[in-house]
Amino acid sequence: MKQQTLAMAADQTFENYRKPTRRDEFLKTMETVVPWSVVCEVIEPHYPKAGNGRPPIGRERMLRIHFIQHWFNLADLSCEEALYDSASLRRFVGIDLGREPVPDATTILKFRKLLNENKLGDALFAKVGQELQARGFKVNTGTIVDATIQLARPVQPRTPIRPVTPRCTKPAKACNGISA
Repeated sequence: MKQQTLAMAADQTFENYRKPTRRDEFLKTMETVVPWSVVCEVIEPHYPKAGNGRPPIGRERMLRIHFIQHWFNLADLSCEEALYDSASLRRFVGIDLGREPVPDATTILKFRKLLNENKLGDALFAKVGQELQARGFKVNTGTIVDATIQLARPVQPRTPIRPVTPRCTKPAKACNGISA
């Protein structure tokens, strides 16, 4: 285990009255129940190797992010922001902001596409589902509320409404100004 940075230690040290949330408990359970090494083996043949371009982010880390997306119903950008915002999610994924940034939304998207192109998503969830069922667990997806603030536009004054002329009940020629 790596030595903790001040950023990671601050999450744990200065919160004397922090109560574990349901999310904390859920992630702690998933940490122990899911066989991460076995699940990583499913994607190993398809995962990029180091040497071409930027070094790839660890398979297990990306898998954990992928599962967080599904468990908490998060889009790619929302998942990136949730990881920056939530210490419990970062702890589960293994990210220490004192050493490294959170993978960006594009990296998360590319990983998801890799799983879809190789039809690995179903295999991953089936393997995890088998492990959970064997231990008597069932997982339902949840949500993290994603509120955004938008600037309100000034209300434009409405154009005055023209009065509607009543319909003419006379024959068509008479309504057009032609008398019969």
